[in-house]
Amino acid sequence: MKIIVDAFGGDNAPLEIIKGCAEAVQEHGVDILLTGSESAIRECAEKNGISMDKIEIEDCSEVLTMHDAADSVLKAKKDSSMAVGLRLLSEGKGDAFISAGNSGALCVGATLGVKRIKGIKRPAFAPVLPSATGCFMLLDGGANVDCRPEMLRQFAVMGSVYMEKVMKIKNPRVGLANVGTEDHKGTELYRETYAILKESGLNFVGNVEGRDIPKGACDVVVCDGFTGNMILKTYEGVAAVLMKEIKDMFSGSAKGKMAAALLLKKLKGMKARFDYNTYGGAPILGSSKPVFKAHGDAKARTIKNAIGLCRDYVEADAINAISSAL
Repeated sequence: MKIIVDAFGGDNAPLEIIKGCAEAVQEHGVDILLTGSESAIRECAEKNGISMDKIEIEDCSEVLTMHDAADSVLKAKKDSSMAVGLRLLSEGKGDAFISAGNSGALCVGATLGVKRIKGIKRPAFAPVLPSATGCFMLLDGGANVDCRPEMLRQFAVMGSVYMEKVMKIKNPRVGLANVGTEDHKGTELYRETYAILKESGLNFVGNVEGRDIPKGACDVVVCDGFTGNMILKTYEGVAAVLMKEIKDMFSGSAKGKMAAALLLKKLKGMKARFDYNTYGGAPILGSSKPVFKAHGDAKARTIKNAIGLCRDYVEADAINAISSAL
């Protein structure tokens, strides 16, 4: 299996991207095709002692930044590492594509370059996040601010298939993010979507309030992209604040450090559970081929884990399963 990776996407490119790819070759048994300046990639790998075994390079002359317009991937920067990677995926030169770069551009490229699964109205960002009971998928995580009920139904179907095929959760519970659990709550969009999901044949558990999402109320949280992005960013922010507060509490005094030593194993376990690097990346569900968005601040471990998810996504034949389910 060959995974195409944007070597110049994200804040820590290309070093952390190359390191993550090298680790993935060893751990996941995949081949890698890096896109970006070949001379810069080879120089970085040599300088840092990174093995390039089973890693190919497709030379590119441009880099698409976070400040570029979303359509730059199709127009102004056609020879950027992201644009070339998406094109190679579309041409069948690899089995999946990963980038930690510009989210809007990646979504445009996946939708208009790689194309959508037949019948899909809009692809969705679908990050997997930790909960008290395991994990859940949130979609849409920000790709589609304005949605229609049918789009949310498709998000529910795609998320349910992914969580069952890739994350191995049997008969995933689907919940609709809302301001109350009653079926009449929310805007017209959410009331209509509730009625559709109730008759969808999915394991729909009804409306789910924001406070119950982290508790593990469902395995797939469905919402429009505006709501989803607010949930995602709030979730990340609260987790970061809590971890900092805990760290400060244990490191502020000698007694605190002694207490931390006694609880070190449990503290490390909690930190690992709520670390976004654990899941690596978010698939753009609805794209006709596997496209993953890694966190913009991705380190080597993030990229390695994202590549592992890509491998599982391809091996599960999830895209054909989504197409059949729709």
